Amino acid sequence: MVPLSQPQAHYLFGVMRLAEGAMLSVFDGQNGEWDARVVEANKRRGMLECVEQTKPQTGPPDLWLMFAPIKKARTDFIVEKAVEMGVARILPVLTDFTNAERVRVDRLQAHAVEAAEQCGAVYVPEVAEPQKLAKVLDRWDSFRQIMMGDEAQAGRFAPLTGSVGPWAVLIGPEGGFSPAERDRLAGLDYVQRVALGPRILRADTAAIAALTLWQTTYGDWR
Repeated sequence: MVPLSQPQAHYLFGVMRLAEGAMLSVFDGQNGEWDARVVEANKRRGMLECVEQTKPQTGPPDLWLMFAPIKKARTDFIVEKAVEMGVARILPVLTDFTNAERVRVDRLQAHAVEAAEQCGAVYVPEVAEPQKLAKVLDRWDSFRQIMMGDEAQAGRFAPLTGSVGPWAVLIGPEGGFSPAERDRLAGLDYVQRVALGPRILRADTAAIAALTLWQTTYGDWR
């Protein structure tokens, strides 16, 4: 039996107009996807009964997305598409040129849940609290390689190299990385700077392009 929270009950019974006996799919990130039957329906509460497992529990590759927050709607877009593309963790990073430092993690986490529901995933990545990029790099485990989308490499095509294992994709802000950040990243042997096509991309487009490149090279799209 699965008790529903008030927001879940309101959505299912107040918005979607489901009634007792209705069937729907549920997941919790640990036990796969299940067909469930509504056994109690109220706009403030409800109860579901799990009937049969329809998908085993799976998760995305061990891939993180680090990105500098941008305007609200575009940041929402990045989080939603990252879930659809398949990432294990989403980490907003504050760079020298980040111009949107206020990030509502609870709202972004809710967007991640909605995106997982829409795309049929059975795993919701964590959206971490924003951290300064410099501090993230200070305590970085070098075993996790970083793929840096570098606008300075536009048009300089080179294959993504490295090894299968933990990775992170790093996307900078609208103004790009600062010279100091660029120099530091270039000096780290676990960071690979890559071109994302022949043109300079907007930050939200760059995130999708980078995730696509990684997924087709090392991820679960192969």
